Amino acid sequence: MSNEHQLIAHLLRRAGFGANRLQLDAYAAKGYQATVDELLDFAEPQSMADDLIRRYHPDQSAGFESGGAGSSWLYRLVSTNDPLREKMTLFWHGIFATGYAKVTVGKVLTDQIRMFRNLGMGSFKSLLLELSKNPAMIIWLDNVDNHNGAINENYGRELLELFSLGVGNYTEEDVKEASRAFTGWTVANTEYTKQLAVRNSIWPYGKIAWRYEYHGEDHDDGEKTFLGETGRFNGEDILDIICRQPATARFIARHMYHFFVADEPPVPQWPYESPRDPEAIEMLAQAYFDSDYDIRSMLRVLFNSDFFQSEERRYGKVKSPVELVTGVIRLTEEFDGPSIEIGDRNSQMSFMGQQLLNPPSVEGWHQGVEWIETGSLIERLNFAAQQLGDLEKPGVKSMVRNILQDESEPISAERLVDKCLDQLGAIEVSPDTKSALVRFASSQSFESRSADSSDETQKNVSDLLRLVASVPEFQRT
Repeated sequence: MSNEHQLIAHLLRRAGFGANRLQLDAYAAKGYQATVDELLDFAEPQSMADDLIRRYHPDQSAGFESGGAGSSWLYRLVSTNDPLREKMTLFWHGIFATGYAKVTVGKVLTDQIRMFRNLGMGSFKSLLLELSKNPAMIIWLDNVDNHNGAINENYGRELLELFSLGVGNYTEEDVKEASRAFTGWTVANTEYTKQLAVRNSIWPYGKIAWRYEYHGEDHDDGEKTFLGETGRFNGEDILDIICRQPATARFIARHMYHFFVADEPPVPQWPYESPRDPEAIEMLAQAYFDSDYDIRSMLRVLFNSDFFQSEERRYGKVKSPVELVTGVIRLTEEFDGPSIEIGDRNSQMSFMGQQLLNPPSVEGWHQGVEWIETGSLIERLNFAAQQLGDLEKPGVKSMVRNILQDESEPISAERLVDKCLDQLGAIEVSPDTKSALVRFASSQSFESRSADSSDETQKNVSDLLRLVASVPEFQRT
């Protein structure tokens, strides 16, 4: 396996959800730089058609609850040919964390995810503007209760603390002034819709989808002083000022580094702990300003940087449940069309500690080793082993066939292990892990060619794939 293959495999794990050997070879033929460009500038995204899904899953169409909405997103995650866009959608969902527990309308959350998908690789200022108008966010952080003369600081505070600047880069007075600027940014017919919900008269077609509405008569149009600037600011003006701040550039850069490169501590600790690679943060922050706040430009700098491509960064991050489940299903090709099992897979992610569209708090999920604890680890291992040990799944059949074919002599245990690691995405493992896998392979019976391989041989190969799913390198990215 060439260094180029390994580097591209690293890129595809971090910028997407991994790749099988056939996909990896196709990208390697283009080269690393061309692969980066293709991921960033993908022209024709496709995934399982929404109308086909809705024909089989009315709950996903109506948005009754979070399970249907989360399962609908999982279909796109496992079927898209534009994985970086979905990875960035997941990135923003973790930062602008909005949950079903309070919003209670799956359709509105799905609309928010669609907004992240459409805008998440463009201008950060445009993204913040649409976020501030997003009905799910307005309900989640109580801007519906933010009125002229009676401000609610919840959105104004989190906008500064968790969405853009970070603690230490604003004052309590800035929170109040920002909140005043967002008075009148609300959703339409809130009282009417609440009464409908109480009467339960909005079924069977799903809860009414909230829509943004600006109430000029409820907006505080007085003079405000925010981050040292004074004027009769509205929400757009506040966002303009926020996006010009060096602290905003560093805040977004650190989030990117944490998500794509190496674990940082949880956001509340950032004021007290320096970034692990300050030079990388400054490089990304400079890209933010050079490109007029363009997220895609920041990603291009990140993926082409030495700090991302370093061998020291490989297998250093624990996969989130969404990354693990999505990556495994893309390998096994379980869903070539709608299936009732999609709900089970969505639930399994929840058992591992990550429920799509329902983060535990406005901070989102804490990443890294916090994904691993006794119960969740067992769920992760069982899920991956069950999937990769199922010879009825098209992707598993294909991998087993590729492993056994073109062998004129009996396969040595070491070669068999290498071929399994290769098929699962060119995985590199430690010498100790490799020795354990070889010992297991040595205890099994294998024939020489796929044309002559018995059911027992195929089963033994799938058992080895299952074992690989339990090694640290497979559970990491």
